[in-house]
Amino acid sequence: MATTYELHPQNPQKRNVDQIVKELRKGAIMLYPTDTVYAIGCDLEAKAAIKRVRELKQMSNEKPLTFLCSSLSNIAEYAVVQDFAYRQMRHLVPGPYTFILKATKQAPKLVMNPKRKTTGIRVPENAICQTLLEELGNPVISTSARLVDADSPYAELPYLSRYELFDALESQVDIIIDSGEDPNYEPSTIVDMTGDEPLILRKGQGFDAVEDFEMADDAA
Repeated sequence: MATTYELHPQNPQKRNVDQIVKELRKGAIMLYPTDTVYAIGCDLEAKAAIKRVRELKQMSNEKPLTFLCSSLSNIAEYAVVQDFAYRQMRHLVPGPYTFILKATKQAPKLVMNPKRKTTGIRVPENAICQTLLEELGNPVISTSARLVDADSPYAELPYLSRYELFDALESQVDIIIDSGEDPNYEPSTIVDMTGDEPLILRKGQGFDAVEDFEMADDAA
């Protein structure tokens, strides 16, 4: 059974944060709020935990895992950020965006697409996420906490409220973080930055800002 920690959404309690970080370093996986939806995650350096996350989500090894970084400079440690990508990303982070980027050697192979050597990276605008990243000192895996349809393993069910998620996943994760707020029910906008220009792969939260920036860039 998971241990539930209550964290204030704007001012997370240090005592609880310290305990969560301690468990993450030991290989725990957690259910936690982000600026988009509730996510399942773990320390990027915990290989066994990453494997557990893949098993829980029934994800193949070919599908890259998204992870959270604390800043744009932190992203540059794990991925190749071209000039055009940097110009756009610095206007969008922190925020509800997942950037597909070419991974560097610093990124674990367990999180990248083995053929394209790409991975998804986010910089969340969420105090709980940012506090965990700061205290842990490593990026954190972030895959949406959507349940899989038992009759169709590759089909995901609709997003649930946080209490429904807690009930459904309390026996499959080690830590549950309750912010006292229900999550948003719209995922991030996904932008592929591996080519010569941005390519929108999924329209989600914040898409209007991406579209407005692209139009302004074209006009310039």
